[in-house]
Amino acid sequence: MKVASYNINNVTRRLPNLLAWLDRAGPDLVCLQELKAAQSKFPQQELAAAGYHAVWRGEKQWNGVAILARGSLPIVTNDALPGDPGDGQSRYIEAAYQGVLVASIYLPNGNPQPGPKFDYKLAWFERLIDHAATLQAAGLPVILAGDYNVAPTDRDIYSVRSLADNALVQPESRKAFARLLAAGWTDAVRTRHPDAPMYSFWDYKREAWERDHGMRLDHLLLSDSIAPRLLDAGVDRNVRGEKGASDHAPVWATFR
Repeated sequence: MKVASYNINNVTRRLPNLLAWLDRAGPDLVCLQELKAAQSKFPQQELAAAGYHAVWRGEKQWNGVAILARGSLPIVTNDALPGDPGDGQSRYIEAAYQGVLVASIYLPNGNPQPGPKFDYKLAWFERLIDHAATLQAAGLPVILAGDYNVAPTDRDIYSVRSLADNALVQPESRKAFARLLAAGWTDAVRTRHPDAPMYSFWDYKREAWERDHGMRLDHLLLSDSIAPRLLDAGVDRNVRGEKGASDHAPVWATFR
């Protein structure tokens, strides 16, 4: 099984890019983030024609998450992150597919910090940590896939000094991510590539792609019961260099 996560940064605008990548890469399961499309505007028919069933939670202009699957429709188990019924932002969807539970996660960016956006990021992270503990305790094979908006360590970002005030690298953000890992979750990409940068995001500004000024923000975290099945993981970084591309590249992992 091949599982991928891809912040598509507007699924309607970048549908040709998405379809071309699906055709080339052939993932079985794909978690999308930043759909930037209302629920009724998701391109379900085009993806079905490409062989992918979909479940999604849209949001006009911002956010939005989806799960695509080949062969059968994923069964939704949560369409919002538990812990705050008043949170209306579309940032989490979770579904079962062929014996695996997968979540598509779009964690808040948190900028500017300090401030209410950063406070929301940290509160959302706490809810994710709590829910992840519940999933881990159930002993299920779980993949928490998505854009975490965290560069976990200094080696996951091209320049620490110039981005020192960014919410993506704040100690609070990194500590929250580290707590997830310490609770038994395995970082698939870093496990397979312990030393390489493995960037998954390059800003549109300041020629970040051309200069390889990237960040590793997109992660596949594996529960104890599926981590031993990991075969390989990586980043399809060349997708970022294509015409009309998202500012993120797909990350992926394969399993026995």
